Amino acid sequence: MAATNGSSVVRVPKAGELVAGELRRQIVTGEISPGDPLPSETVLMERYGVSRPTMREAFRILESEAIITVLRGAHGGARALAPDASIAARNLGLLLQFQGVPLADVYRTRTEIEVASVQALSGVSAKRLAPLVELVDQAGEALDDPLAFARIDTQIHQAIVDLSGLRTLAVLAGMLLNIMDAHNDLYMSVHGAENEWQADQHAYRAYKKLVMHLRAGDATTAAEAWRRHLKKVEQHMVGDSDTTLVELLS
Repeated sequence: MAATNGSSVVRVPKAGELVAGELRRQIVTGEISPGDPLPSETVLMERYGVSRPTMREAFRILESEAIITVLRGAHGGARALAPDASIAARNLGLLLQFQGVPLADVYRTRTEIEVASVQALSGVSAKRLAPLVELVDQAGEALDDPLAFARIDTQIHQAIVDLSGLRTLAVLAGMLLNIMDAHNDLYMSVHGAENEWQADQHAYRAYKKLVMHLRAGDATTAAEAWRRHLKKVEQHMVGDSDTTLVELLS
């Protein structure tokens, strides 16, 4: 239903949307924890004064957002889920592919986020740097396993942004990395994981240089070196191709 006022149109939310909004708020604020069962349909219908079809519409909305899961049957019911970053990444990917954004644009955006994060790490303590150092060590041990190395590589890129302490930036970086993981899986399925050995060796050397410069307190040199590395990654993964997210995620 819409209310009109002159040339303005204001959409009035349906009852199911209002109920879904209240349950969503309770889940994301922690009033209902992930894994906890929601009250039964009958209880919720009475609480919100709505019909069964309206209650089920609210459940469908929350299911589509992957905020709840609904099990059918005698022992079924709705349970809360933690918000899934991969769902947000998928929606971002759909928006980018609808706009025909070249895949290279995603890589370049990742570069700007990570380089800015590295530049912010001037004087970072050894304690804060420890998780990144541990991941780099794990990458060295996984050089003979391209699939394991690829998983650790993603964790390293995320850790770099996490070190900035800016949670919003870290979430955005995670969404881009999710999209790039999909591209990497496609790339290795076409070219073969065994062909990644040389690129993995180069990446490992870049990780070591990054840690060395950060330990020395030289975030500027670290950022410059990291930008050069990410540019080489882009060339390796995308080259001069006009591949877009439409082709990637279709």
